[in-house]
Amino acid sequence: MNNISLFDFSRDSDISKWVVVNDGVMGGLSQGSFKLNKKGHGEFSGYVSLENNGGFSSIRYPIKTLSTEPYSRFEIKLRGDRKNYQFRAKSQRYQRHSYISKIETNGDWQTITVKFSDMYPAFRGNILDIPNYDGRALAEIAFLIGNKKAEDFKLEIDYIRLQ
Repeated sequence: MNNISLFDFSRDSDISKWVVVNDGVMGGLSQGSFKLNKKGHGEFSGYVSLENNGGFSSIRYPIKTLSTEPYSRFEIKLRGDRKNYQFRAKSQRYQRHSYISKIETNGDWQTITVKFSDMYPAFRGNILDIPNYDGRALAEIAFLIGNKKAEDFKLEIDYIRLQ
């Protein structure tokens, strides 16, 4: 079974469908941005502020809803800044909750495997009493930083695949 690429960054990648969502939607002051850097990687960077009840920044990539069968996990190659991030997935485009996996970055390039069944459902920081991600459909992927502290951040992404 071959991997399916959800997004493979390069200098020629069209990142126009990636959307930055900061805590300004709730009155916060965090500032995040997303660009292709000179090496052709997706670069999510900025500053998380706790002022005005803020505390997060995120990037989201909507996907035309697809069946993820027979795959059972995501493979992500990234380099972080020794901070913790969340990788998120939604099975339906307009569903309110996300399925979450926490990612601890170590400052080097890492290839991370995230099993669908390990992704737990949450909405606005609250874990929900519903089953974990079943992996039957995928409509959105996202990265979020929100560590309950003010901090600069930088996350580089090389690719995101289904395995």
